This record gives sequence, C-alpha cells and structure tokens, in this order.
Amino acid sequence: MAKAAPSARAWIGSVVFLVLAPGVVAGFIPWFISGWRWYDWGGAACAVVPIAWIAITIGVGFLLHAFALFALHRGTPAPVAPTETLVVTGAYRFVRNPMYLAVLTIILGQALLFGSWGLVPYAVMVLAAVVAFVKGYEEPSLTSTYGQQYLDYRRNVPGWWPRLRSRD
Repeated sequence: MAKAAPSARAWIGSVVFLVLAPGVVAGFIPWFISGWRWYDWGGAACAVVPIAWIAITIGVGFLLHAFALFALHRGTPAPVAPTETLVVTGAYRFVRNPMYLAVLTIILGQALLFGSWGLVPYAVMVLAAVVAFVKGYEEPSLTSTYGQQYLDYRRNVPGWWPRLRSRD
C-alpha cells in the first residue's frame, strides 16, 4: 500500500507549531534575554562569530528538517495533532530528539554570537524542561501509541547523543 501524500493541514499545523513552540523558545525568549545585540569579541571574533553562526545555522536546518518529516508523516510535532506513523526517518535515524537538540544548539549559538551569558542558564532550564517532558509525557505516550515499534526504536536509537551512522 502506497503512503498517502502529506496533507495541507499537516504542513500548516507544523508551521504554526514551529512558530509557537521553537519560535518562542529559540527566538523570542533569547531575543528578550539578549536583545540580539552584537557582542564585541575583539580579536576572538574571527573564531567565535563563525562558530556561533554555524551552530545557529545547523540548529535551524535540523529543526526545519525535523518539522518537515512530521508533515510528511501526515501530522505535526504538536501532541494535539500527532503523525499517523512513528517518525523514524531522516535525522530520527540518528537521534530520537533532534528537534530539542536543534533548539538548544540555536540558543547556545545565540549565547556565543551575542555574548549573552544569560542564555546559558536559560539553555540549561530548557534542557531540564524538555528532558522532563520527554520522560514524563512523550516516551510513555509514544509507547502507548506505537507499542513494540517504539520500544525497538528507543532501544536502537540514542535519545540525546546522535550516533554518526544509522543502523539502516
């Protein structure tokens, strides 16, 4: 049986959730904390600024990739409108939580770019919140919904430290 094409509703829902969740967590709140004011790194700028931009760019790229995968699986990352199937393709072959890692990478990239050390404890708080959410809600919910398929996936794919090669 051929997989159904992603629906407009899945794409719209994913874009709306992208703006509301990571857009606020990795965009609005870091702006509020840092003011997005450039930091004068002096002579270190030639090293620090490119590293910061690389982190932000990689984070945004993986975040958009992960959101697109949810739409392609006919759903959204939002718990109220989940996918029809377990998402185990793309970045999800290497790590179970690429969206959360992407958001943290974006926040830490901004901490470097703007020299905003207030973003570092904020990133730690975001990490604590997402780990609590994953352990308290997401993993039990996915186990309940997908059963053995999710348990096998969880056993074979690391949650937080990406492996370099997929098992496929």
